[in-house]
Order: sequence, then structure tokens, then C-alpha cells
Amino acid sequence: RFQAFVYFASVFQAMSCGIHYLASVFMAVTPSFVCGIPGNVSSVLFYNSSESSLEDIWTLWTSTENYIVVQLENGEIWELNQCSRSKREMSLDLAYEYTGNKSVFSCSDGFLYDDTKWKSTVVTQWDLVCDREWLAKLIQPTFMLGVLIGAVIFGDIADRLGRQRVIWFTSAGQFVFGIAVAFTFDYYSYVIVRFLLAMVSSGYLVVAFVYVTEFVGIKARTWASMHVHAFFAVGVMIVALVGFLVRTWWVYQICLSIATLPFVLCCWMLPETPFWLLSEERYEDAQKVINIMARWNKVSTPCKVSELRSVQQDDLVGGRMGDNDTSSTKKHNILDLFCNWHIARRTITVWLIWFTGSLGYYVFSLSSVSLGGNEYLNLFLIGAVELPCYIIACIGMDKLGRRNTLIPFLILSALICVLIMFIPQDFNILIILANMAGKFSIGVAFGLIYLYTAELYPTIVRSLAVGSGSMMCRVGSVVAPFCVYLRSIWIFMPLVSI
Repeated sequence: RFQAFVYFASVFQAMSCGIHYLASVFMAVTPSFVCGIPGNVSSVLFYNSSESSLEDIWTLWTSTENYIVVQLENGEIWELNQCSRSKREMSLDLAYEYTGNKSVFSCSDGFLYDDTKWKSTVVTQWDLVCDREWLAKLIQPTFMLGVLIGAVIFGDIADRLGRQRVIWFTSAGQFVFGIAVAFTFDYYSYVIVRFLLAMVSSGYLVVAFVYVTEFVGIKARTWASMHVHAFFAVGVMIVALVGFLVRTWWVYQICLSIATLPFVLCCWMLPETPFWLLSEERYEDAQKVINIMARWNKVSTPCKVSELRSVQQDDLVGGRMGDNDTSSTKKHNILDLFCNWHIARRTITVWLIWFTGSLGYYVFSLSSVSLGGNEYLNLFLIGAVELPCYIIACIGMDKLGRRNTLIPFLILSALICVLIMFIPQDFNILIILANMAGKFSIGVAFGLIYLYTAELYPTIVRSLAVGSGSMMCRVGSVVAPFCVYLRSIWIFMPLVSI
């Protein structure tokens, strides 16, 4: 009972991590836009369609290579492109085709955006288009860079100060920074606060894995550790739902951040793990936690820390008498993962799987809104498909083993990427189903590699192996948004990159 309470309370907050990781897919949307004009519009023309306002023409304007013709109240006629505008000289007739002289101007009067889907995004808020488009493309990569740094920093702090304190701090940080993002006053403050939000979100996710693992028994550890990912996927589904209901970016951000509040209000109740307390020789505190666990679980004879200490001391004395070298602990570094060819080959393989798994996971997630059809439904389904994939992964690990589960799903995800390239672009439903299958396959492999890596290495370098693999995972998450942007060069480029 006690372990169940601690587990579900801890993984509830993992939803917030999934929310913040994928929030930018809707918050940083770039709608259709053209240059602003210096005056009031009296008539709008696009090919043979004439309207009185620009809002009525957005549904017709599907190609960014074309322009829109507008006539101002003072009689001036302008051709509006995305990043430039042209004023027609000596023209009084409103016609789409024009061969006379034009004066080309920059977009000094700002831009006009299509607000039929999104009333406001960070792109429209700070005009992150044309020569400032690269700033918009940096939003997700800088967030993922914060994820990388946060995983390193808070993982180390959790070993030094304890899991409980880091969980408290990162939970409060997710709420505070999440709300602060909505009130940033310019692009640079927005990116900085999102960077800090990424650090605490990543820090929580890393420490939560360790926290629940140290409380959950060995029999349930595989399922418990795998399904932390499932709550992350629920967060992705919440992003899709809130994005569908709220179309102003700062309100959308506040609504997403409120999901953190219930856990922030009660996380102070979570205890420190007995394992960490014992490692710090805080035996009385460890005994208090064990006694609380015994009362919750209705165990009449709880474990005595004093008995564990006596056994540990006997083992330590015996070890010193049997081998003088065991009294000194060797410090290990990254080079120990390449101490011989066999271990080096294993390390390189594991790193590639970590990198590829993370890259594929985020490429499928971030590109889901560009598949056609309803982008909110697409992201919801991409998140929902993860829920059964972790069940399949756990069953496969128990029945077939780690290796025999990992290899087929990695190969299957690669084959699905190739298959998607041969599906005609008009078959939206088939493309979405294929992407869901690809996300399912890479999700199995990505979720499995955490536990598999820990079991592939000896105890003395196990933490180092998992930590280095996690670093490669974060590198993959930083690269993933750039792979998605390659879609503008060739629609299948993200799939090739996986």
C-alpha cells in the first residue's frame, strides 16, 4: 500500500514533464502570414476571388509562392508576399495580373497573420518569421539542451542531497517556471525561462526513475520503471487536448502548468528513500521511514536497521581480511566503458540505440502535427499509442528476453520509416496509422533500453553506463527538432534521419 502511494504520486508528476517537453508543437506554430500594409484595406483580391477583408482570403491562399492583392482606402494597390510587398505604380484598376512598374518594400509595418486557428502564438507575438524565422526554430532545440544539462546537474545533486529534496525543488520549479513562461516580455526572456523549465523537468524525470526504483520491490521493478514512460505519454495527450481547447499561447501555457499544482501541494509528504539514508549513515531516519512503511502495509515486525548494519559490518570485516585491495575504492571514469574491445563494442552499440531511440521518439512526436488532417488528433494518437507499447515491452522482456524484444522492434521501426516513403501523400489516414506504428515500435525499444543498459554492465560501472547512455539520449532529443525542420527541404528527410 505504501509503495503504491509513493509510486503513483511520483509518476503523476511525470505527466507534467511530457506536457512541457511537447508544449511547443502548438505554442510555436507559424500560421499563414503576409506583409502588413500602411493603411486600411477596402478590397482584397486573390486570383478570381474578391473579398472585403483579408480574413476571408486565408482559406483560399494555400501556396506561399503566390501573392495577395489589396486596395487601400486611399486607392493604392499593393501586392503582399510573405517577406516583401510591392506597390503598383500608375494603376487604378484592381486586377490580379500586373505588368507595370512596381516599388518593392520591406515589411516595415509588421505582418498580418491568419488567426482562424490560433489567436496568438509566440511566432505572431514577436514576429518570428522571415529573417527572424531561425529564432523560432531554436525554441525546441534550446529546450532540449536544457533537458540535457538538467539531467546531468540534478542527477548529481540527488546523489549528494537526496532524492526527496530534488523532487520538491524540481516540482516547485516546474510550476513556477511554467507559469513564468506565460508572462515573459520578449523572445529572449521566453527562451531563458523555458530553458530553466527544461532543466527542472528533466531533473524531476531522472530522479523520479531512481526514486520509484528504490521503493518498488524487485518483482514489480520492470513494470514500474517502464510505466513512468506511460505517464509521460499521458502528458503528451494532455497537450493535444489543451491545444484543441485553448488557442492563445500564454493561456495555453498557464493551463498546461496548472497540471503541476496538485503534486506541488502534496509532494512534501513524500519521504526520503531508505537506500539513500543508509548510504549517508542516517540510520535513525532510515528506521523512521521503514516504520512508517510497516504501519501503512500492516506489517507487525518491521525490518531493523541495526540488524542490517551488523551484517554489513561483518561482510566488510570479512572482505578486508580476505582481500586487502577491497578496502580501497577505485574511482571509475568514462574510459572504463572502453577498457577492452568487447566492452567498447557493447558501449558503442548501446549509445547508438539510446541516440536512435530518442531521435525517433521525438521526430515522430514533433512531426505528428504536420501529417495532414487534424493535428490535435494526430498528436493525441501519437501519445496514446505509447500506452500499449510499454505493456508489450514488459511482456516481451519477461517472455522473450531483452535482446530478442529490442532487435525486432528496432528493425520494424526502420522498415516502417521506409514504408511511409512509398505511401501517396493523399492517403492521410494511412500515413497517420503508419506513423503510429513507427512510434509504437521505437517506443518499445526506447523504453526497454533503460533497464537493458543497467543489466549489461557490472555493478562498478553500471551508473556510469546508464548516465552516459542518457547523455546520448539527450543529444538525440536536441538533434530531433532540426531533423523535423528538414521536412521543408524534402518531406521524407526526417524519416531518413531516423
